[in-house]
Amino acid sequence: MKILRRKRGMLLIGLILLHGIVVFAGFFAPYDPAQQDRERPYAPPARVHFVDAEGKFHVRPFAYAQRLKEGAFDQYEEDRAARIELKFFVSGTPYRLLGIIPGRLHLFAANNGTVNLLGTDGYGRDLLSRILYGGQISLLAGLLAAAISLLIGAVVGGFSGYFGGWTDSLAMRFAELCMALPWLYLLFGVRAFLPLLVSPLKAFLIVVITIGALGWARPARLVRGVALSAKERDFVRAAKGFGASHFYVLRRHILPQTKSVILTQAAILIPQYILAEVTLSFLGLGIPEPAPSWGNLLSSLQQYSVLASYWWMYLPALAMVPFFFGYLALSSALQEERRAAKITL
Repeated sequence: MKILRRKRGMLLIGLILLHGIVVFAGFFAPYDPAQQDRERPYAPPARVHFVDAEGKFHVRPFAYAQRLKEGAFDQYEEDRAARIELKFFVSGTPYRLLGIIPGRLHLFAANNGTVNLLGTDGYGRDLLSRILYGGQISLLAGLLAAAISLLIGAVVGGFSGYFGGWTDSLAMRFAELCMALPWLYLLFGVRAFLPLLVSPLKAFLIVVITIGALGWARPARLVRGVALSAKERDFVRAAKGFGASHFYVLRRHILPQTKSVILTQAAILIPQYILAEVTLSFLGLGIPEPAPSWGNLLSSLQQYSVLASYWWMYLPALAMVPFFFGYLALSSALQEERRAAKITL
């Protein structure tokens, strides 16, 4: 058990660090995600140097300015006469942490030009900054949607398992119907039925509520199973014998038994819902421009010219990978811990 708990703790620390980078995107991102440079569309990632063209070593990293090649509209070359130094922990573009706290301190910034470490998109916007800020929207959508599903699932499953009878039959038949439906296509249909031309905030709320309201069935069935077992325990019978109300028994004795199930389901659902938001935004049914999300950052790949020519536009997809692997590894660790606890008991 100690080894499993240590593994779970390490995974949690890793996920917290990853989420921390996204939460403090204003500090890690060098530029405003909406800042455009129409003269530098699809500029490739800048190369960082420590040795200049004359072979001289520099302690401070630098990059050369990029300029369009003669006669080209999307081919760039380094201007070896224009060296741009990178400075760390400097004041730069203003931002708000968590949308509230104003700040200007950045991890790094260029002192005499623009350096795009991950390149730019079709409007000349810094891709690194947009990936970091886009993660805030996509991750928050996954977290909130999972919270909605788990809340509905815990309430429905808890009441269904505890009371049984027609309540249980009706709730579980409805849950089975929801599980039998192809939820991704149902999600497309529900979202397409709702207004398309809305503000980014309204679109975000629509996506979160839609995703969260469609995914409650599986957590509800798992919580119901725990509630069925827990209501036969001696301490529950004793509480009823002392005159405890149904609400008190559910709140103090039944639902706390579902903690491990809910945590495991959270680790499974969050990456699924992040992917659902990414899919909707990729297809134009989610978060609209100019607000960045991982989905609409990838939407430019629907154009063959972008798909074939600008490899750095795939990078938002790679940014999701460590989060997905982290959550899946955490869910596996939680399941192993549950099995070990059952064996111990």
